[in-house]
Amino acid sequence: MALTLRTLGGLSTAEIARAFLTSESAMAQRLVRAKRKIREARIPYEVPAAHQLPERLPSVLATVYLIFNEGYSASGSDELIRRELCAESIRLGRVLREIMPREREIDALLALMLLHDARRPARLDTRGELVPLADQDRSLWDREQIDSGLELARRALAVRGVVAPLAPGPYALQAAIAAEHCRAATADDTDWDRIRLLYDWLVQAQPSPVVELNRAVAIAMAEGPQRGLEAIDAIEGLDAYLHLHSARADLLRRAGRAREAASEYDRALELVANPVERSFLERRRAEVAQ
Repeated sequence: MALTLRTLGGLSTAEIARAFLTSESAMAQRLVRAKRKIREARIPYEVPAAHQLPERLPSVLATVYLIFNEGYSASGSDELIRRELCAESIRLGRVLREIMPREREIDALLALMLLHDARRPARLDTRGELVPLADQDRSLWDREQIDSGLELARRALAVRGVVAPLAPGPYALQAAIAAEHCRAATADDTDWDRIRLLYDWLVQAQPSPVVELNRAVAIAMAEGPQRGLEAIDAIEGLDAYLHLHSARADLLRRAGRAREAASEYDRALELVANPVERSFLERRRAEVAQ
């Protein structure tokens, strides 16, 4: 996956390292090892046979989504959004759907990307500043794209086995979460209890510290910032992850713990690379300082 992102996706080693939550030097070594393995084992570049596609699909889906994520929230650019990466990822999702039309996780990934991308016009204000989801002008969202994403998400969640229902895959669950946000007419209408439940399922389907962090934010929105902070503080392995510190800072701010929030914003500012995100964090840091 890392080598694909580098050679075909065009992402830098630093961008790939951030996607995999590792250091740039460690990722550079991983890429060298992958190239050496291909060379020494003489692994050919070839179109796989049809029966090989299912076993390769998870890595392909993950690669496409990582490219989309770098486009949607760029870590190695002066811009917050790299539209060409978002568009290419969605195009690749549609290509995959043509190749394997019965794979519901492809529907789910395409739905997830469409639902996120539909909110893109509202993510920056007229000055180019980041606008959090709760404050976005939802009239700017692409409703036609949302409708397409909602239909694909519904299809992905409607999978049934011959004998018993099949558990939804991780992309289907993430698409269902994105769908909840897009269905809400206002931020206050968001069904955070439902989102929290979906994250409970996602933690089981795809356990990772990042999923746990997103679940903690959902807990905070459903049950209050203190409960969210308790969930965040139980997460291990994300000490150098920007979004853990920015999320924790925001919950401390909402809980009225300004001094602790300021310290957490300082830590987030040490880790942030994108100037648009930096500007947003600096504004929030200044608010709690007052």
